[in-house]
Amino acid sequence: MGQHDIELEVNEHCQQMFMKALLDDLRALEYMLDNSLIAPDVQRVGAEQEMFLVDSNMRPAPVAMEILAHAQDPRLTTEIALFNLEANLTPVELNGRCFSQMEAELRDVIESAKKSAKKFQSEVLLTGILPTLQKGDLTLDNMTPNPRYAQLNDSVSRIRRGPFNIHIKGLDEIQLTHDNIMMESCTASFQVHLQVNPADFVETYNMAQVVAAPVLAAAVNSPMLLGRRLWQETRLALFQHSADARSQAQQARSDPTRVFFGERWLNKSVLELFYEQVARFRVIMTSPSQENPLSVLSRGEIPTLGALCLHNGTVWRWNRACYGVRNGVAHLRIENRALPSGPTIIDEIANAVFFAGLMVGMPGEYGDITRLMSFDDAKDNFFIAARHGLNSQFSWIDGENVGAADLILKQLLPLARRGLKEQQVSEADIDRYLGVIESRVASRQTGAQWMLRSFSSMSHKPRESRTRALTEEMLCRQQSGKPVSTWSLMGKEVTMNWPRDYQTVGQFMTTDLFTARPDDLVDLAASLMDWRHIRHVPVENEEGRLVGLVSHRALLRLLVKGPVTDALKLVKVGEIMRTDVVTVSSNTPTLDAMEIMRRGRFGCLPVVDDGHLVGIVTSYDFLDASAQIFRQQLEAKNRAASA
Repeated sequence: MGQHDIELEVNEHCQQMFMKALLDDLRALEYMLDNSLIAPDVQRVGAEQEMFLVDSNMRPAPVAMEILAHAQDPRLTTEIALFNLEANLTPVELNGRCFSQMEAELRDVIESAKKSAKKFQSEVLLTGILPTLQKGDLTLDNMTPNPRYAQLNDSVSRIRRGPFNIHIKGLDEIQLTHDNIMMESCTASFQVHLQVNPADFVETYNMAQVVAAPVLAAAVNSPMLLGRRLWQETRLALFQHSADARSQAQQARSDPTRVFFGERWLNKSVLELFYEQVARFRVIMTSPSQENPLSVLSRGEIPTLGALCLHNGTVWRWNRACYGVRNGVAHLRIENRALPSGPTIIDEIANAVFFAGLMVGMPGEYGDITRLMSFDDAKDNFFIAARHGLNSQFSWIDGENVGAADLILKQLLPLARRGLKEQQVSEADIDRYLGVIESRVASRQTGAQWMLRSFSSMSHKPRESRTRALTEEMLCRQQSGKPVSTWSLMGKEVTMNWPRDYQTVGQFMTTDLFTARPDDLVDLAASLMDWRHIRHVPVENEEGRLVGLVSHRALLRLLVKGPVTDALKLVKVGEIMRTDVVTVSSNTPTLDAMEIMRRGRFGCLPVVDDGHLVGIVTSYDFLDASAQIFRQQLEAKNRAASA
């Protein structure tokens, strides 16, 4: 978890002193590596669990501080948003029933969070991206009141000098701008830590870069953002965009972002990673000065290297090198940050077992992996896995082109099993957790695939209703504890719920808009109405701002003036559009919108957020909703009568 002991006021002197401490820490780490002062003989595994908090409507519940105060569980801590929590598991030695032990503790800590959440009418949900999140949830009002997060937002925003741009293409496409780093709060992960021998760090880290792709392909669980179907693991693209602190000049040079995979194999030492991070990425947080680590070493003690750890915590490699001190003994870890939260606890532990198994099983099979695969292939595989999950095609050892599912089932699961056996991990644990991976891959049903297929099965429902129903069903299935490979798809029988599905205009407005410009011909607007069977065409300018509205009534009035002639066809939209348009925002309560339409006798209301047209709601939308609700009530009445 991130370091919270930071300086609130950062000036040039503070940054200079922190940089001095950071360079001293690097010199101390170099000395420790040269003199074998870092634990070589124990291999441990640990994890961090990020989670969402949702209310009874499956919307984000900003009650993290209340839950933490009530739970009083030292394993639970804050995340950037008030609707997120994080849990830190106790590291265990990689042998015996270690993974059963991890699962038991994970269940215990999540149950602790759940019990406290119920006190505040909320639930804990494990998922990579919460389907019901809306852009309006991502404000600084929902940022956790912790100096670390405020400083992170201020520093990244100051360096970037402009809004954050999110542009991700998948089955759908999303393109938006945001003025703070709260888009980061859309993502939740299950981060696996593996303690490694310093002498083997280079080879082990490079192997982590290679196995990241197939492990991720089997674990994808974040296919949607703001109702759009994007990558199988959209979390990766979103996190990279949301923490992008590059200036325009750095973007023009294609400098890497602070969230990145890497640019080359590691060659000699873990120090290469830390050197690159200090050279590439400016300090965005500082901490109070500590004793010089070389002085600490001269007394025969082990330094914490606080400056190095703080800076390392503001650079988010997908495989991150970590330094730590446990019971007075220093160690090095590799943190796999790519795995998503959910869909269930057993799925998450299975992902951790698969990762750990490959990390201990593949070196014996392949040795130095950099002799068998190019770095570019390893990196390309990783992002292919994020986009396509088990449908990925990888460039594997010696240039072999192989599908992700076949690779996992035929080559990687046996290697992971062998490595875990050599590590003396319990065969019962190996069978249990690798069996979950095998079943998931064989059925081709990851969390992402289940979500996408279930979402599509409800295509007759409004998008907001579908995301709510999907989230509710996910929570229900999660609580059953059964792995995602056994989940049946949701069906069309999902019922609507007026209080939840129609609270605000944004939940059922039409977003597939056909608009005109003021200089367009009226004939075009009339044709749009005819082709698309619509009665209103919004008019927007080149910046996408609403400037008017053309209705079928305006066209009728134009026709009353005379027969359709060539001159009439050349009339422009700007000449007949209505400019005094009444609008609402996507957060406008539905009943308020209905009252506005009733009083003004409007046939539609354009929906405008941040000055831009984002949707439209018409009288037909309300009629359709009423018909569905009436039909639902009638069916319920008939079922009750026949029971």
